[in-house]
Amino acid sequence: MSSDFEAYELDFSTLTAEITNKIGRIPKLAGEEKTQLVLNVDKQLEEVRELLEQMDLEVREIPIQSRGMYNSRLKSYKQEIEKLEKDFKRSRIAYSDEVRNELLGDDASSSESQRAHLLDNTERLERSSRRLEAGYQIAVETEQVGQEILSNLNSDREKIQRSRDRLRETDANLGKSSRILTGMLRRIIQNRVLVFILGAIILLTIVLAIYFNFRGH
Repeated sequence: MSSDFEAYELDFSTLTAEITNKIGRIPKLAGEEKTQLVLNVDKQLEEVRELLEQMDLEVREIPIQSRGMYNSRLKSYKQEIEKLEKDFKRSRIAYSDEVRNELLGDDASSSESQRAHLLDNTERLERSSRRLEAGYQIAVETEQVGQEILSNLNSDREKIQRSRDRLRETDANLGKSSRILTGMLRRIIQNRVLVFILGAIILLTIVLAIYFNFRGH
């Protein structure tokens, strides 16, 4: 399971390195070449998001006791892609301003304050999105913990039930053993009584034989 995560990490590192390089090149290009590079970066960012989703799924399959380290790494990757997306948006805004100025001249140029306001709104939206994503992640992890607790409770209940069944079986066996021992003790007492009676009869017979023998003489 962790080997799949590490393979995704390698793909993530390769893609983000390419994206970083291309974002740095966007302001230096113009025309169709710049347009194609913007589209290419946008496509690669989508691939990186899909990689993060796959990594997130892999982390959820890892046992809870080993999940913390992978969650930390995944969190740093999400922060890295957020930074790349922010840099890319700045690059696209600058690119859009440049094209607009080339087409329409000074009348369509954006002021620095307007650009700052747009970036501020974009960052607020990103923060809200991150909070929603964090809330969703917490809900998913809470659900997983709840399922594991329920599974453990169900397992404990089954163990208790099996212990009760074994206790009932042991109790029944003890009852049978007690009845068997009582019967054996009863037969031993009966045998001893018979032995005493037989011994008394034999002794009486001997005494009577000796008596009649002396009397005959």
